[in-house]
Amino acid sequence: MSGRWIVTGGCGFVGSNLAASLLDDGVEVVVLDTLVRTGSSDNLAWLRERAARPGAGRLVHLACDTRSRTDVEHAFARFGDGAIAVAHLAGQVAMTTSIERPRYDFEVNVLGAFNVLEAVRAHAPSAATLFSSTNKVYGDLLGVRHEEGATRWLLPDHPHGLDESVPLDFHSPYGCSKGAADQYFLDYHRIFGLRTVVFRHSSMYGGRQYATYDQGWVGWFCQQALRQRAEARAGRTPEPFTISGDGKQVRDLLFAADLVRCYRLAAAAADRIAGRAYNIGGGPENSLSLLELFSVLERKVGQPLRYERLPARQSDQRVFVADGRRAAAEFGFAPEVGVEAGLDRTLEWLERLPR
Repeated sequence: MSGRWIVTGGCGFVGSNLAASLLDDGVEVVVLDTLVRTGSSDNLAWLRERAARPGAGRLVHLACDTRSRTDVEHAFARFGDGAIAVAHLAGQVAMTTSIERPRYDFEVNVLGAFNVLEAVRAHAPSAATLFSSTNKVYGDLLGVRHEEGATRWLLPDHPHGLDESVPLDFHSPYGCSKGAADQYFLDYHRIFGLRTVVFRHSSMYGGRQYATYDQGWVGWFCQQALRQRAEARAGRTPEPFTISGDGKQVRDLLFAADLVRCYRLAAAAADRIAGRAYNIGGGPENSLSLLELFSVLERKVGQPLRYERLPARQSDQRVFVADGRRAAAEFGFAPEVGVEAGLDRTLEWLERLPR
């Protein structure tokens, strides 16, 4: 396969998985990443190992800060010509950080997206240009009818999940910044004809995700389950972790390998789907509440989990499950990795990390 992809945030969780898949298929990948996030340097080393394999694509890394117009302009002036796709994955993704540092959140998510769009317009106007948005553009969803079940909140009027007709309702600085970027990407198709596609993601998980308390919740709780098992095996009482809310909040989970397929399928179909937004997740069959996730993890690690409850977070949705039927119909994407297999693979990857 020929061509070049430019991946901002290419040493993060999503970006490194996407870049690895492309490199394995002989595609040249230009990764723009400042390497400030935990694990990003390790992910870059992993990508360099992939690029050194026979038949792999060329890997280029640039320490480009998307907040800097100069950095982004230089990167695209050098590599934009001949790029077949751009994936804008660099971003500030923690709700808590957006509240603590709203200016930083704005600069990374809004200004960064604007700089990338302008660089694409100037140097790669024919490239499929994909943006990683979020379900937070729909707000707290309190206008959607909920029912409380024994272990989860339910959406009785939406058996397939929530589709793209749900009204936008930005809440929190994070929702506002990602929502603004989301709309900029769509408008740059309408006004300038760029081949932009927006993905409003639910929850993502898998290998190469160096999760923290407020970022990558599935990976974080997998880490806590393994930690508590290790403490119990060492004869210590496991230190409890904390959760926000009652544990009945629900998300649908999309495994990394499926996420990569989504981006690659959309890039190939960009002529047909440019200017559209898609809700992307694992769907109802791959949805779990926190309580249900803990039950699965307890079975997998053979260890009861100890945790304490904190008040619910501001603007935290009780339920978000993506209705993926539009993506399936328009560019052929549907999840293939179920939560049982995906969690097994995630735990296996975490267990291989140095302690």
